[in-house]
Amino acid sequence: MFDLKGYEASLLEGAWVTLEVALASLLLALLLGMLGALAKLSPYKWARGIATTYTTVIRGIPDLVLMMLLFFGGQVLINSLCSWVNETYNSWLLESNPNQEWVSLLPDYIDISPFAAGVATIGFIFGAYMTETFRGAILAVDKGELEAARAFGMRATQVFVRILFPQMMRHALPGFGNNWLVLLKTTALVSIIGLDDMVRKASLAAGSTQQPFTFYMAVALIFLIFTAVSTSALKWAERHYAIKTR
Repeated sequence: MFDLKGYEASLLEGAWVTLEVALASLLLALLLGMLGALAKLSPYKWARGIATTYTTVIRGIPDLVLMMLLFFGGQVLINSLCSWVNETYNSWLLESNPNQEWVSLLPDYIDISPFAAGVATIGFIFGAYMTETFRGAILAVDKGELEAARAFGMRATQVFVRILFPQMMRHALPGFGNNWLVLLKTTALVSIIGLDDMVRKASLAAGSTQQPFTFYMAVALIFLIFTAVSTSALKWAERHYAIKTR
């Protein structure tokens, strides 16, 4: 049951790729989530409209469909755009000089890497969930403290860094932790678009050895280890921000 037939190194390599995808996606999700939350709380109607549309659309489409759309549809869109730019530019050149040779401003073909597509898709998806998490956390901060900081003469960036962010993190951490754990499991989808992550490595090893239970059980255990470490880190963060805000 626990004999991995020499595929231990391959699985560990895939686990590292999985972790890279998860962390890179998390950074993108945090950025989009904070921007989305600030946009939803913005006094500008157009900003609120964009943020609301973003969260509504993303939360209404399955993750797998979004990943396939971005990886395959995005690649077609980018290459079509490159072809259009090159053709338009060369048509303009030929009008002034019929003997002008073809000039490529952009590459004729761009191949989107599965890693970039996976990170972009997962980050984009969970940015919508982080938006709602951060919006609720910001609303939970006492407005009197923010007004007092502004009255004291703090700039907007100082109010955010010194007052708003530490206060909101205490309220955001439970939702953030849940989103991170779900994001971590969602990385398994990148195997579908050809990235050699842990799930794909296990799938190839299972097909070669005809022992799917062994390798998928190993993947499950590695994900459980990631989850256990993450849970410990989140508990430490909750204690840290609880102390800071007392």
